[in-house]
Amino acid sequence: MGCCGSVERTKREWRPLEDRSCTDLPWFLLFTVFCVGMGSICSFTIVTGGAARLVFGYDSYGNTCGQRNERIEGVQLSGLDHTDRKFVFFLDPCNVDIVQRKIKSMALCVSLCPTEELKTYQDLKRFAMLNGSELCSYDMAGHKYPDLPERVSKCPKLPVPPSKPLPVFNRCTPVDISCYAKFAEAVVTFVGDNSVLHRLIAGVAASKEIIIGLCHFLLLCLFPVKQADGCVLLVSAGTSVLWWLYIDHRLYGNSTTNKVQEDVELSRDSGQALLVYAGAATVFTIILLLLMLFMRKRVALTIALFHVAGKVFIHLPLLTLQPFVTFLALLLFWIYWILVLLFLGTSGNPVQNEETGLTEFRLTGPLQYLTWYHAVGLVWITEFILACQQMTVAGAVVTYYFTRDKNRLPVTPILSSVLRLVRYHLGTVAKGAFIITLVKIPRLFLMYIHNQLKGKENACSRCLLKTCICCLWCLEKCLNYLNQNAYAATAINSTSFCTSARDAFVILVENALRVATINAVGDFVLFLGKILIVTTTAFAGVLLLNYQRDYAEWLLPLIIVCLFSFLVAHCFLSIFEIVVDVLFLCFAIDTKYNDGTPGKEFFMEKALMVRTCLLSRYSQQQQ
Repeated sequence: MGCCGSVERTKREWRPLEDRSCTDLPWFLLFTVFCVGMGSICSFTIVTGGAARLVFGYDSYGNTCGQRNERIEGVQLSGLDHTDRKFVFFLDPCNVDIVQRKIKSMALCVSLCPTEELKTYQDLKRFAMLNGSELCSYDMAGHKYPDLPERVSKCPKLPVPPSKPLPVFNRCTPVDISCYAKFAEAVVTFVGDNSVLHRLIAGVAASKEIIIGLCHFLLLCLFPVKQADGCVLLVSAGTSVLWWLYIDHRLYGNSTTNKVQEDVELSRDSGQALLVYAGAATVFTIILLLLMLFMRKRVALTIALFHVAGKVFIHLPLLTLQPFVTFLALLLFWIYWILVLLFLGTSGNPVQNEETGLTEFRLTGPLQYLTWYHAVGLVWITEFILACQQMTVAGAVVTYYFTRDKNRLPVTPILSSVLRLVRYHLGTVAKGAFIITLVKIPRLFLMYIHNQLKGKENACSRCLLKTCICCLWCLEKCLNYLNQNAYAATAINSTSFCTSARDAFVILVENALRVATINAVGDFVLFLGKILIVTTTAFAGVLLLNYQRDYAEWLLPLIIVCLFSFLVAHCFLSIFEIVVDVLFLCFAIDTKYNDGTPGKEFFMEKALMVRTCLLSRYSQQQQ
């Protein structure tokens, strides 16, 4: 039985259906209930004051700054009216616990942060009298600060550095943050002793305009990456230019005689770097040429699918926006998730710290499982968003493939696919994402255990943990691939997740050799595409930075640009990979149920049909 009371079809027509029915409705309801639970956690933190304590801050007695508080049983100086005290002031802001990542100092709510350095208790008294902001414990009168014996433990550590409140989060933060040097002691030492780092930072600062320009340039490099031939030609051209730059650099260096020793060393370093780049590019190009030479006939189908995938992007240009839309959705969700996690850190019941005697808020009893629930939500909803992207792309590509006349495509196939997803198939996506979550969470848990036991476990347990992590990683990758094809089958036949996964699995098994070839060669070509984009951007960077002779170092700017280009290339080519996989599933279905005779005409394009015939003849000759 299907959802909504419909009976699932036993005969698969394998064509996009106009009359669809909702799929996996129970899983949609379960996911909705789970999301309501995630929202309830946020509401709980707001109602119980956790959100207010995070934003407005609270003192060491459990009082929230800037509002009237209720008394906490067993805690002295709680239940105070802090309406006029809106800022959190730490008596010793430099007393930082690096392991727990928090300030161990006593905190008070004050009406004003000290803007000048206070060196003596007389200065504390004068500040309290003039501004009405008492910086010592609430049970000490401001005019008695210099005379009270408990001033050492209940007043701030002298001298009190000038501070200013943080925007939004009303914490008094020292203007001079040098007291937090414990966090960056190694970095500060390295910066002070190593002139190389100064040169690298100077290079980034001097070449910021070029970095921004190269980041825009790499976006233009995304569109020509459609086939392996272009990769080979451009990589070969880039290798030739690198050798030309090296020769030019040698000639430039030899022609200049009046140089100081430092300039000579810099010139020598740049020449060696260019030689390394050119040599590595040469080796890579030779390997690439040999692979393409021996695998040319065996990758005919993959190349044909890549050609069709390129046409898909021409007819469906909105596909190029999918990575950005998905990234925006993930970014918004991750920001929300982190905020709620911070709210949970200041929610719960007031508990006195046995070590410091200060009041903290912790989740106790059943409430402590809210954090685990919230963690599961991070994985499941993240996978859900990624699965929605896969289903949207699959629906658009399926519509393109099974439309014989491409001029009669819907005006907005992407938006139509999104509407079908929202109306009929959210349950299927939720179920597929949950299956990935069931595998990912144990793997992350084992990785956490492995990191915690690093250096403490024996060789046998370490090997066992790594083996389990590796197996779960492989299982996750296989399930991701199967899920993606299941979404494509759902987009075609409007069947439930399990039915679609079974049907897609049967099709893939029947074309196992083709699947292996396309995955191996296709992944390799896509990898070449990423390398092409990165090397093209790096090549442009070398050209621009190499002729700016006044730059002390241009290695770090080049690395920054290459990392950014790889990230963008990975996001874009991931969509391209989904398109190729969906096209192959449609192609396999097309060749199984159609033979080109009247009434059973192929849906595939002529170019793909010609490549298929050539591949069949080549296979027959091999036999």
